[in-house]
Amino acid sequence: MESLLDKYGYSPDEEKITKRLDAIAANIDNTMTSDVLKDCMSLMDLTTLRTEDTPDSVAKLVGKVNSFKKDFPEYPLPASVCVFSNLASVVRDTLEDNNVHVTAVSGCFPTSQSFLEVKVKECEMAVEAGADEIDIVLPLNSFMAGDFESSRKEIRSMRNAVDAAAVKVGRKVVLKVILETGLLVTPERIAEASFLAMEEGADFIKTSTGKVSVNATPMAAYVMCESIKAFHAKTGRKVGFKAAGGISTAKDAACYYSIVKTVLGGEWLNKDLFRFGVSRLANSLMSSIECKTVSYF
Repeated sequence: MESLLDKYGYSPDEEKITKRLDAIAANIDNTMTSDVLKDCMSLMDLTTLRTEDTPDSVAKLVGKVNSFKKDFPEYPLPASVCVFSNLASVVRDTLEDNNVHVTAVSGCFPTSQSFLEVKVKECEMAVEAGADEIDIVLPLNSFMAGDFESSRKEIRSMRNAVDAAAVKVGRKVVLKVILETGLLVTPERIAEASFLAMEEGADFIKTSTGKVSVNATPMAAYVMCESIKAFHAKTGRKVGFKAAGGISTAKDAACYYSIVKTVLGGEWLNKDLFRFGVSRLANSLMSSIECKTVSYF
């Protein structure tokens, strides 16, 4: 059977990617303009995924989003607020601006280790609770064992569940598939996972959960973006990219912004096709722009 890499005519060239990443790093200070950093603010899925999250703590975070334009009128709002599925309703009930989406991690995040029926039900319930976007994890238990068909079945089942629930509530819901690239390790396996997730209906592919020892890396991001480019060339469908896990500084954001711009071009530099999953980045971006410490979020 034809491999996924052969199917899309793509094979990661680590040496070439490393040279391009070195060039991006060498130019990073020039990239970190106020306009770029504000763009990065608008691409954030402002995230809280702590064991100790409560309805009150989530409502407090959303309250800051609600007051942000009054306190900082020259800055854009984040793209979404991202929480556990059971707290999606808190975000939905508290948010005042419909342009900010509700994102929920679902499908037994962060491990995807459970019965498929449980994962599907959680996705459905998250949409019913108010989620506009659902982030699930690639079923690594089957993918790492080479059982691609089981991985496909699980992603497709969750995609179908999200779509069916979305029809019932009368809105389109975005599905992001987290590859957990730090566990996939090799560029080839990252590319295979990217193609598999896109084939099974992912609207975005996302680097990491932020819950393992190695999360987002520039190399993984570059491979994923090249995979998105190859997939688009063959199918005509644009899939988004989300960098998440350990992205906390303005320099980090500028690096991933540059990768997307270099590989996919300016048409991907919007919240419909590019996101950051972050809990600490907003303050870093604002501090860099203001040239002083800002601790708002």
